[in-house]
Amino acid sequence: MKKALIEFSIKKPWVVISIAVLITAFFAMQFPKIVIDTDPQNMLESDEPTRLFHAATKEDFSLYDFIAVGVVAEPTAFTADQLNRVYRITEEISDLDGVIVDDIMAISMVDDIKQGSGGSVVIEPLMEYEIETDEEAQQIYTRIMDNPILRGKIASEDGKAIAIFIPIESKKISHRLSEEIRQITDSLGGNADYHIAGLPLAEDSFGAEMFKQMAISAPAAMAIIFLLLFLFFRQIKIVIAPMVVAMMSVIWAMGLLILTGNTVHIMSSMIPIFLIPISVLNSIHIISEFHDHYKKYKHKDATIRHSINELFVPMLFTSMTTVAGFISLALTPIPPVRVFGIFVAFGIIVAWFLSLTINPAIAMLISDKTLRNFGKSDEEHGVLSRVMHSFRNLSQKHYKGIIATSFVIVIVAAIGLNMIIVNDNPVKWFKQSHPIRIADVAMNNHLAGTYMNYLVFEGDDEGAMKSPAVHRYMEKLQAELAQADNVGSTTGITDIVKKIRYELYSADSSKLAIPETQPEIAQMLFLFEMSGGNPDDLFKFVTPEYDKANLWVQLKNGDNMAVSSVVKRGNEYIKNNLPPDGVTIKWAGLPYINIEWQNQMVTGMRNSLASSFIVVFIMMIILFRSIRWGFFSMLPLTITVMAIYAFIGYIGKPYDMPVAVLSSLTLGLSIDFAIHFIQRMRMMHKRTNDFNKTFHAIFEGTGQAISRNVMVIAIGFIPMLFSTLVPYITVGSFFFSIMVVSGLVTMLLLPAITQMFKKSLFKPVK
Repeated sequence: MKKALIEFSIKKPWVVISIAVLITAFFAMQFPKIVIDTDPQNMLESDEPTRLFHAATKEDFSLYDFIAVGVVAEPTAFTADQLNRVYRITEEISDLDGVIVDDIMAISMVDDIKQGSGGSVVIEPLMEYEIETDEEAQQIYTRIMDNPILRGKIASEDGKAIAIFIPIESKKISHRLSEEIRQITDSLGGNADYHIAGLPLAEDSFGAEMFKQMAISAPAAMAIIFLLLFLFFRQIKIVIAPMVVAMMSVIWAMGLLILTGNTVHIMSSMIPIFLIPISVLNSIHIISEFHDHYKKYKHKDATIRHSINELFVPMLFTSMTTVAGFISLALTPIPPVRVFGIFVAFGIIVAWFLSLTINPAIAMLISDKTLRNFGKSDEEHGVLSRVMHSFRNLSQKHYKGIIATSFVIVIVAAIGLNMIIVNDNPVKWFKQSHPIRIADVAMNNHLAGTYMNYLVFEGDDEGAMKSPAVHRYMEKLQAELAQADNVGSTTGITDIVKKIRYELYSADSSKLAIPETQPEIAQMLFLFEMSGGNPDDLFKFVTPEYDKANLWVQLKNGDNMAVSSVVKRGNEYIKNNLPPDGVTIKWAGLPYINIEWQNQMVTGMRNSLASSFIVVFIMMIILFRSIRWGFFSMLPLTITVMAIYAFIGYIGKPYDMPVAVLSSLTLGLSIDFAIHFIQRMRMMHKRTNDFNKTFHAIFEGTGQAISRNVMVIAIGFIPMLFSTLVPYITVGSFFFSIMVVSGLVTMLLLPAITQMFKKSLFKPVK
């Protein structure tokens, strides 16, 4: 098969290229059908209990995802002019398509509970009309501070910030709405600072910016890789081939992903970035081998045959081990990660096949005149050659020190691995200077929080949520949660009942308490409805049947660690203080869903990495027919993974989504260099039967090919470091680190090991 494939590519180059172009065109035609999905909820299976319960909670209590608009003014936001501006802004926002108008929480849209004439309770809008004086503005501020349901939520306690919470029909429109809201605030806002925040906005905006970054980063990486290859080989026609292979691999993989009905999620958006470097690796090895031997064979077809014959086995195994690393992601419980792994693996197989066909086909179309000066003699005394000679001399003279240093690195890395912190937050997918990050900090500094979790109480019977025992338990749980630094506020039916009772008894502070009997609780709730209260407002906290209640837990920080600490605190209280008989309590909310998929991802990625590591180790033993060689080949991979992830632990960089997935890339790229080094060294020794000659020769062709790959990928993805999106910066940093570390380990440690164990590893061939 190998011979037939190579011969066909050599003899029918235009046929090979035409077929590849037609297939590429077919997959490219699928791109207009692309469907974008940036919803982290879809990191969980559609039938995941946590996800289903969250959806049920939203339906039971008519809850919607929201965008938060913050107004910050010095020295106070409570002036007549500023409140009237907020009033007009809210009116304009109400007219936007996709806004749930009746559920907007704003000063002009919420009801206040206060005492009426004759000891009655009156529920009326907090700010029904525009006001005329600053005294009226201060009265509104006082009423907000006197209402536990509103205090800290729609206005800060220092009076410098006002919030508008805008429920929306779908998270998919949040970015569009934020742009429209920004236009409104720019027009009507005055001198105050306006911020727009919220998890839905962060998630949807990431999707909008994701493709802008891809449109910049991927072409920039391709351009730099092209320039570096041209610098190495000095022939544009030669270096076109690997770029064609990379582009075709990306188009085939993404086209098939779209064709099969998969959405482009945050994970799958990174497929091109992962495929581009992997796709060019085999091509660089082929071109390097062709470059080193063209002067010897003098004919293109003979040089191509030699190059691919020499490289076929190592290229096959490097590709298959990389495929194993990514295909193992199909075992994770996270659907987008599975899709990502499967289609990157498909792209790698495509790249391997195209490397064996497109490279020879394009080479055959290059004239002999163009190749006249193409050959190894160009770089015999070049910078790359001198660097390789330095590595050779260092590993030959100081092999014991290199091995000892590697051992120390492993020990230090093992300590750093235990310091890794698992954490993520979609808002932090943006750089600190991004408006969404700035808004998140500003609003959560002033207000109760833009992250909303829910604690849902469910009773066995209708009316269970009118029980004084349930209310007292909820009140105590609220007090416990309020002690957490991350909790800005908790709001539940208890607060409504206490506020009505407080106003009913002439603002007697002793009456700001849970009633002793169920009939009195029922009476407070009846008064709320009879006094002008909107039942829909009440039913955000309790169902009409009073069999379920919803406690809102507002958080100032959406990091998974911060959210998890609040959840843990609540769960421990519930465990140590059992709720009333017949009542169960469960968490819901977007922040809670985020920690659930993060936990599943970490477990899944750990298992995936472990299983793929074992598979690759077995493949190495099969390839080299030696357990010892298999073990040595895994050292660059192992040390690279440990060193990079330990560095993350030492600097405190959170182990988040891109960091977790990059472990598969580490496995694929690191083992690539080791396979080529060991396989080619063993093949050379069979020909030379002299270790010293083999040791010197390996640093020429193979060593330079490996170093070219290291530099091309490491430098090629530096543009990603300038992205506005943190995951792309992380990926770029990792590409650079993986290539540099694994390249150094391969070119220093493996030669040192062969030097130390040369007598047993390289026995004379008889």
